[in-house]
Amino acid sequence: MSDGKSYFFVGIGGSGMMPLAMILAGRGARVAGSDRTLDRGALPAKFADLAAKSVTLFPQDGSGVTSAEQIVVASAAVEASVADIVAAGRVGAQRMSRAELLASLFNQSTLPIGVAGTSGKSTVTGMIGWILHVCGRDPTVMNGAVMKNFASPSAPFASALVGGGDAFVSEVDESDGSIALYQPKIAVLNNVSLDHKSLEELRALFGDFAGKAETTVLNIGDAETAALAATLQGERVTFAVEHDADLSARNLRPEPFAIAFDLMADGGTHPVRLSVPGTHNVSNALAALGAVRAAGVPLGDAVGAIEGFSGLKRRFELVGGAYGVSVIDDFGHNPDKISATLATLHAFPGRLLVLFQPHGYGPLKVMRHELTAMFRESLGPDDLLALPDPVYQGGTVAREVTSADIVAEIGTNARHIADRADAAAWIVAQARPGDRIVVMGARDDTLSQLAADMLPQIAAKST
Repeated sequence: MSDGKSYFFVGIGGSGMMPLAMILAGRGARVAGSDRTLDRGALPAKFADLAAKSVTLFPQDGSGVTSAEQIVVASAAVEASVADIVAAGRVGAQRMSRAELLASLFNQSTLPIGVAGTSGKSTVTGMIGWILHVCGRDPTVMNGAVMKNFASPSAPFASALVGGGDAFVSEVDESDGSIALYQPKIAVLNNVSLDHKSLEELRALFGDFAGKAETTVLNIGDAETAALAATLQGERVTFAVEHDADLSARNLRPEPFAIAFDLMADGGTHPVRLSVPGTHNVSNALAALGAVRAAGVPLGDAVGAIEGFSGLKRRFELVGGAYGVSVIDDFGHNPDKISATLATLHAFPGRLLVLFQPHGYGPLKVMRHELTAMFRESLGPDDLLALPDPVYQGGTVAREVTSADIVAEIGTNARHIADRADAAAWIVAQARPGDRIVVMGARDDTLSQLAADMLPQIAAKST
């Protein structure tokens, strides 16, 4: 569908937009775009990488949208008042949402593999893509995070892979309901828990998605997913950690930045060691192994490949260390993801200093009670938590629940520091040898730079 067409991405630097633009550019389409971040002069390396891939960049002032032949692509976060959207209406350009465009590419592929669930989508997508790549299947992969295995000096932002094989692997998003657009042949459902929508809405969305697939890969160790699995028809591959399933992980052996386990499948035992840590990544690995098994990859080959998976940027990523303090950058932003990261860290000694930037006022309202309960339960007695104000990228939003409200309900471990830079400075000031600093949050790529900037400040404490 890309041949001869011209696409203009409004917000092209976004985590869901950039890989889609890269796939289209890699397939020979003409791609251009704009971004507020580019206009601010932030994250120049990201936009330099897009330019190197023959993507033409414009200010977000309407100057790049000039023809009715262009297809103007925007995410749900882009307001109708943005100049590029106004220009699209003026010149009569076709409009598509990011999800509509991705779903059209996905549904037209020979082997669409969709990865759904509240947590772990990007990691599972990366794992599946890596296994298929190693096993010679040459997949196309659409991810929301940079896949370290595919990153290189010439591809520093490798959140997409353009292949010539049958498989199109993509995470699919439930937060805006767009999961309903996808028609998977293999559907992966990792878990179902509260995030952007109510559980009732999530059950319907995930159930409908899984029900379309020829084969569903389901985490029956998750109560909500197990209940949904019982309602599905067709071929199923089940997986679980320390629970009976088609693919079961037993005897977990955690390490600070890795984990080993025994894979029980088909009456046999396969030792596995992942190069990413945590019980949650064992579950992610089982999901990926189930998906590639459904795609025809022999289990032994898949196990050998997944051990080489080096992870994703901003998924429990060790940024570095100084003054005896480690700094970790993590995408955790809902109760399940944050608690999984904290549990992984608490398996080893050291105090945790957490900076969590909520990813919006809306999600903060939805998750308020679960989020505060999780922090009260997951923070150790000596741990510290700093919450700046939620990320805000323009538009009109109801600020009914704030970071200050969350902090008031958590207790003495937590502090509301409105400005993010001030929150980071406070965390650095508290740090002492043996601590682990964790920067957490979503929808804001500059969090990684914030984490990196902490290192020299920490190093200065030792002088």
